[in-house]
Amino acid sequence: MVEQEHYELRLYVAGKTQKSTTALNNLRKYCEEHLMGKYTLEVIDLLVNPQLAEGDQILAIPTLVKKVPDPVRKIIGDLSNKEKVLVGLDIRPKV
Repeated sequence: MVEQEHYELRLYVAGKTQKSTTALNNLRKYCEEHLMGKYTLEVIDLLVNPQLAEGDQILAIPTLVKKVPDPVRKIIGDLSNKEKVLVGLDIRPKV
């Protein structure tokens, strides 16, 4: 069996807006379902740390950035489209 890679995810939000909260809840649900114990999630609030947006070239909020494994990917929005998120993160659903 091939060892599954560890995912490093960053979710950029701007305060506790409905869209940001929905994105975080959706992401946590997908990660628990498909990446149990195989991910780290960092939530960055750009209202608190606006300078951090530049490093990942964040242009819209909320934005999810998959840092590891390569390639780096970005998904913008509230992450409510599960299929789009899993494809964007290159996660194959368990059969």
